[in-house]
Parts: sequence; C-alpha cells; structure tokens
Amino acid sequence: MAQSGSQSLPFPEIVELNVGGQVYVTRLETLTAVPKSLLWQKFSQCSPGDLPKDSKGRFFFDRDGFLFRYILDYLRDSDLILPDFFKERRRLQKEADFFLLHELSRRLGAVKKDNSCGNEESGDPDEAELSSPATVTSDRAVRSPFQEGRSGYITVGYRGTYTIGRDSQTDAKFRRVARITVCSKISLAKEVFGDTLNESRDPDRPPDRYTSRYYLKYNFLEQAFDRLAEVGFHMVACSSTGTCSYASNDPNEDKIWTSYTEYVFAR
Repeated sequence: MAQSGSQSLPFPEIVELNVGGQVYVTRLETLTAVPKSLLWQKFSQCSPGDLPKDSKGRFFFDRDGFLFRYILDYLRDSDLILPDFFKERRRLQKEADFFLLHELSRRLGAVKKDNSCGNEESGDPDEAELSSPATVTSDRAVRSPFQEGRSGYITVGYRGTYTIGRDSQTDAKFRRVARITVCSKISLAKEVFGDTLNESRDPDRPPDRYTSRYYLKYNFLEQAFDRLAEVGFHMVACSSTGTCSYASNDPNEDKIWTSYTEYVFAR
C-alpha cells in the first residue's frame, strides 16, 4: 500500500475525525472499505502528515457532520437504512458524490426516482434499506385502512413521580400516572381517541383549532400507544425532564423525583 511520506508514521487502527464540527471515532479499515473512494485515497494513499487536522489532532473534513454518520454506516456494512421520515436524501447523495461513493449515490438516486413516479399511495418510505440496487423496503408497504385518515401530529404527555430511599439499592416506589394529556388539532384528537377523550378543560372548541388541555379517560400509556398505532401513527420524537426534592427538610429522608415526559406521534 503506497504512501506519499514513507518516513511518516502509519495511520492508527482507531481514527478520530472532525467532520464539520462533529467528532467521529472509527476503524481505519472502515474508512478504507471502498476502494477508490475519497476516504480510501486519503487513508491508504497518503500519510497522516498530509491531511488537515483540527486543534486536537483529529483529521478534519469540512463537510456536513450530521450526514456523515450515514456515510460511516454505509462503509461499515455496505448498505444503509435511513430513519423514519428522512427528508435529506438529496443532500446525502451530494455527500456520497463528494466522498466518491458512486454506488451509494446511485442507490440514493434510484430511491428518489421511485418516489417521484406518481404513486400517491406509497408516499416516502419510512425506512429505505439500500442494500442492493433493487431493494427499497418500507413499513408503509403494508397499510392499515386507518392510514387513509388526515395527516398531522399528536403529542402525548404525562407527569409521574417516584421515590428512592436513602439506600440507592432499594427498589424505587412508583406512583401511578395521574393523567395522560393530548396536544393536537382538535379534529384529529377526536378522530383518534373518540369517547376516551376528556374535553372538560377545553370544551366547545372549533375542530380546526388546536388544544393542549385535553386528556384521556384512562391512565395506561400503552393503551394510548396501541390506539395511535392502530390508526397509522408512528412515534417520531420523545423528551423528558425531571426534578428531585426531599420528602422533608431532612436530607436523610427519601428523595422524591418528579418527571414530565412527552411523546410525539406523526401520520
């Protein structure tokens, strides 16, 4: 394997990269997995001293640091599975072109053409597995009749508390979920949850308005999730926050944790 600086140290087995400000750590064999690609050229035909580095000695590439994760995935496995509702195929194809990954670029282009052929029922795939030129898979290949309903977002939230004793090894004492809140367009919430929706905190609102004050008449998150899945929703995000306090002013007493969690579903 030729190197331009024969007196230079070879590349390490584990390589640190700074791509557009995002730090990645991977194996040298991963970076050189595709012959004739840009990374193969840089890390097999050059020496470490030939490549630009950041202030901490990481090899630097001035490219999209967030999309580079998909470039690495492809180099590791020679295929690529994109996340739900991925909307940056064109930008990812541009990155593939820059890194001279011609096969990946071709497959991304093929997926884009398939999605623009006027098949209104298929839509964008939730997951596109680019393992072979003819393979494009999607969870939406099997559609339930409920998926023909209106599109939109529904956020489900709940507040929970639990107590941890002074001995951190003891079991936490959980309290039941007091209320499951629903935030969405009113017409969409009623379509999904129907009679199980409690509208007492925000009554008589027009269906085209939005609300964050509805809640469900039951307290089981799994029941809400099952209902959302039945009508074609997919979870796309979640977040949680928590605070800690003591049951009394005595720091030796049990700690009480309060958390608030939201799940975002889309259809």
